[in-house]
Amino acid sequence: MKSLVRWSAAAGLVGSALVGSFLAGTMQVLALPQEQIIQKLRPVPVFTIADSQGAPLVASPPSGQKGRAVAGVFISQKDAQDFLNNLKSKKPDLAKNVQVVPISLAEVYQLNQTNKGKPEQLDFAYVPSKQQVDTAVSLLKQQGGQTPQQFNGTPLFVARGGKDKGYLTIQQNGKPIIPMFFNKEELQGLLDRFKQQQPTLASTIDIQVLNLEGLMEVLQTKNDPQLDQIVLVPPQQSIDFLKSITPQRGAPANKPAAAPAPAPKK
Repeated sequence: MKSLVRWSAAAGLVGSALVGSFLAGTMQVLALPQEQIIQKLRPVPVFTIADSQGAPLVASPPSGQKGRAVAGVFISQKDAQDFLNNLKSKKPDLAKNVQVVPISLAEVYQLNQTNKGKPEQLDFAYVPSKQQVDTAVSLLKQQGGQTPQQFNGTPLFVARGGKDKGYLTIQQNGKPIIPMFFNKEELQGLLDRFKQQQPTLASTIDIQVLNLEGLMEVLQTKNDPQLDQIVLVPPQQSIDFLKSITPQRGAPANKPAAAPAPAPKK
C-alpha cells in the first residue's frame, strides 16, 4: 500500500521513550518548502470514497448554481465506512461502484496544489471525527474565554506548559519534536506519563486546540524552525486499520487501493 511504511513508522511515536521539555514562548510568525510540507503530511492516513480507478465520489452544486465539486476526506476510517454504508441504503447503484480508499494527507495536499486555479479544480472537505470535535468544544469551554457552539475545522490537540507555556517537545531519533494529535485521548496518555516523570511541571500543563486547516495554511505561509519540529500523530485506529489490510511479507499482495485522481466520479 502506498506510503504504508511511513505510516507504520508513525505508529511508534506514542509508545516511544518519553523525554520531554517545553519550548520557550510560542511560535514566531516568520513557508516551509513544499517538499518539507509533503514529508510532514505523508505519514497521516486519511480516507475518501473512490472507484477502482481512484476517481473520488464528489458532491456537485445543484443544477444552475455555481461552485466547484467537493470530495469528502475523512479522518476516521469508520466514519468513511459509515458514510458508504448509508450511501448503499439510499443510492445502491452509485455505492456499488465505490469503496473506502486510504490515502496520504500529502496526496490530498498535492492534488490541491496541482489543480489550484484550474477550471476543473476539485475541493476537498475534511470530515473530522464528531467525538473529537465535541471534545474540542468541551475543552475550549472549560478553559474559558471562548464559548463556541461548534468547532470549525479538524481539531488537533497539542500540549503546552512550563513557565512560558511553550509547546511540549519529546525526543524522536535524538531530535526534539512537537507532537500534535488528532485524538485528545492519545495526547492525554502521553501527558499522564510525562507528569509521572516531571511531577513539578504537572500543574503547568494544559491542552491547546488548533485546527488542521489552519496549520496547513501556516506551513505554507510561515518560515520558522519550530514549524519543522511539528509531527502530526495519526489516530491509532487508522494505523491499526492499515496494518490489518497490509499483505503479509511473502504472501501475494492484493491490488493496492488507488489514490484519488483529479477526475471525479459524480
